[in-house]
Amino acid sequence: MNQERLMKVLLGPHITEKASVAAETNQQIVFKVATDANKTEIKKAVELLFEVEVDSVQVANVKGKRKRFGAIQGRRSGYKKAYVQLKAGSEIDFTSAAE
Repeated sequence: MNQERLMKVLLGPHITEKASVAAETNQQIVFKVATDANKTEIKKAVELLFEVEVDSVQVANVKGKRKRFGAIQGRRSGYKKAYVQLKAGSEIDFTSAAE
């Protein structure tokens, strides 16, 4: 796989209450990813960017919510998120400042 493609797969961490529970219980980290990315691309992108070993990847397509603005109906854009489980001993910390 092209390294340029792998750099564009991960869009950023998805930090929510549900994601923090998944991190504590299952040692999983949640990322927003490109909608056309597959599991192998996500795994290789995380290993390349964070220099950790990935055990498994689960993906979920999140549909955008329908919203109304008076008489006008609209829809928020959907996205794809990935639950990445790291192997024992590997860790990614987003809370500490990078030095």
